[in-house]
Amino acid sequence: GWLHVVATDTLTWMGHHAKRGAVAFNELGILGKFKGTLIHDGWKPYRTLDCSHGLCNAHHLRELTYLHEEHKQEWAKDMIDLLTHANSQMQTLLSNHRVGHMRYAYEEILNQAEISNPPAISSGKPGRVKQTKAVNLIRRLREDADDVWRFITDPNIPFTNNLAEQAVRMPK
Repeated sequence: GWLHVVATDTLTWMGHHAKRGAVAFNELGILGKFKGTLIHDGWKPYRTLDCSHGLCNAHHLRELTYLHEEHKQEWAKDMIDLLTHANSQMQTLLSNHRVGHMRYAYEEILNQAEISNPPAISSGKPGRVKQTKAVNLIRRLREDADDVWRFITDPNIPFTNNLAEQAVRMPK
């Protein structure tokens, strides 16, 4: 089964279900009613929920570290540095100019990443073309950029979903 968790600074809700996705969301009842900002790992079923989304940057940092250390992807180190710097400077970055500068740097790093990691092209066989971990991460960072940066545009949004991760650690 799966342990589902919703956590805030003051409250934690946990529910067990045999399924992980939309069936569990519907039967457990809490996520379908949630109207705040849900910080998550980017798993597609979360996108079916009618709320604001933010992506967990701890997940991104782990994936970026892997790409940098194991595949020598320099752009990944640049992205790690940018995201961790933005997080450490969050209170002073709330001006539009500073946020704009960070977002520009983010786009430039993704441009370099795409040059180094072109997507695989279809062989003509039916189905989706398998992509590398780098291409999948680059695509997520590009397509969901606003959700990656949600923490910087709203000081009440955390950089990570570590609160929920910590709540689930002991029961797990």
